[in-house]
Amino acid sequence: MKNLSKKIVRILIKKKLKISFAESCTGGLLSNSITSISGSSKIFTLGLVTYSNQAKIGILNVPKNILNRHGAVSFETCLAMVKNLSKISKTNICVSVTGIAGPKGGTKEKPVGLVYIGIKKGSKILVKKHLFKNKKRNLIQKATVIQALKLILSITK
Repeated sequence: MKNLSKKIVRILIKKKLKISFAESCTGGLLSNSITSISGSSKIFTLGLVTYSNQAKIGILNVPKNILNRHGAVSFETCLAMVKNLSKISKTNICVSVTGIAGPKGGTKEKPVGLVYIGIKKGSKILVKKHLFKNKKRNLIQKATVIQALKLILSITK
């Protein structure tokens, strides 16, 4: 994870790009993976942990009807999170994460380990769905961060 983070910080500094995160199930772990790297202050603008629906609505302006209709863990919510983070942060790259880290809280439709990662660079937006099989909370969170970092790398090349 640290090597991925170092690589991202190096690339973003070189390309003079800024990045921001809106996290839910990772609780700041994604932001930490970047800010733990020396020099990250040149590229890291904002990290929001919008864990509750109230925070998603109040800070990220995720419409209530999206949360009511699709739930906090959904493609639609992840998309709204990344789009609105872009408006708030004005950074080149925005990433949103929402999911069920477990070990409780999953359902048949939305099992533990279901995570959506959204990324926006310029006008390009991508939301990816992941289903992590390991049901341990910290491992789901780490796996989510690794996938988010890989997504950032792929969009910055």
